[in-house]
Amino acid sequence: MKTGVAIIGAGPSGLLLGQLLHNAGIPNVIIERQTPEYVLGRIRAGVLEQGMVNLLREAGVAERMDREGQIHEGVELAFGERRVRVDLKALTGGDTVMVYGQTEVTRDLMDARKASAAPIFYGVPDVQLHDLKGEVPWVSFTLNGETVRLDCDHIAGCDGFHGVSRRSIPAGALTEFERIYPFGWLGLLSDTPPVAEELIYASHERGFALCSMRSATRSRYYLQVGLEEKVEDWSDQRFWDELRRRLPEDVAARLITGPSLEKSIAPLRSSVVEPMQYGHLFLVGDAAHIVPPTGAKGLNLAASDVSTLYRILLKVYREGRVDLLERYSPICLRRIWKAERFSWWMTSLLHRFPDTDAFARRIQASEQDYFTSTPAALTTIAENYVGLPYEAVQ
Repeated sequence: MKTGVAIIGAGPSGLLLGQLLHNAGIPNVIIERQTPEYVLGRIRAGVLEQGMVNLLREAGVAERMDREGQIHEGVELAFGERRVRVDLKALTGGDTVMVYGQTEVTRDLMDARKASAAPIFYGVPDVQLHDLKGEVPWVSFTLNGETVRLDCDHIAGCDGFHGVSRRSIPAGALTEFERIYPFGWLGLLSDTPPVAEELIYASHERGFALCSMRSATRSRYYLQVGLEEKVEDWSDQRFWDELRRRLPEDVAARLITGPSLEKSIAPLRSSVVEPMQYGHLFLVGDAAHIVPPTGAKGLNLAASDVSTLYRILLKVYREGRVDLLERYSPICLRRIWKAERFSWWMTSLLHRFPDTDAFARRIQASEQDYFTSTPAALTTIAENYVGLPYEAVQ
């Protein structure tokens, strides 16, 4: 079997890259370890930057998003009873974000892949990558009991933090930068109307809370919890009671509760590996970087990686610009580190860190006051939240 680009992983980044390449006439094959049902069952982000929205439209998969997604022109920050609205649209000269769940993005991309009849293989647990620095890289895997060899020009590793792509790079070839946070997020999904029309990021002496949504009838809420907490110790009632304590009183009073559809605890970490290329292998999304979810950057960074790789490959196949391949990692990393900074800063601004002394608490309170009381500081928050521009490939 032979193709142009072998894409490892059928999450949103792998599917989006595949769709863009297919539309451009560049042959590609997607290989996924899990089943389609498992991939769709992942409960993830729901805030899409303007750049990702534009990229989904460019890929021709935005019809349902544009019909059902919610355009948000602002977000709210709450510090105890003090509430500040960040007017994203006004502060950025017109940019907004789209609230549309990652599950829905993935479903739309799956449907588009199926309609295109381009090859995609699910339930393939034994993918191996070969000759990454050779003339012809290739991928081996088992399909229907038979060993398959897939020759290709390039490999896109879209298979996440624990995937085979990153593990296929020899020890010592990558440098990893990491920060582990001393808390996690306990998330609850419920079929209840959102407590507010826009997201609320709440900083409270009991810990951080986030009021988010997937639609007008489905809400997603998060609580900062200690790393020692176990999800089975959190009944729905305990969750709702604690959420009310961390929200401004008028917001808590209108909170509509209901049974949880899903509850889970996710640890928080910042992580980047450099470089994001090894020979013919390009790491994309979580395979190369993780951000804490406070800044809503994880899925959006994967999209900007996809955009950069797609535009480079387009020039490689159409213009023979193989010189651009080595620019993939530097271009991506410039945007990634800015998003890592913003996510780290938002996490530091809004969360309660254990063992923080009185001086650090005063500094945090002063920073919260400063960044929500001057137009210049609010503009900084808004510009980063809607997403910094994608760097052009030339």
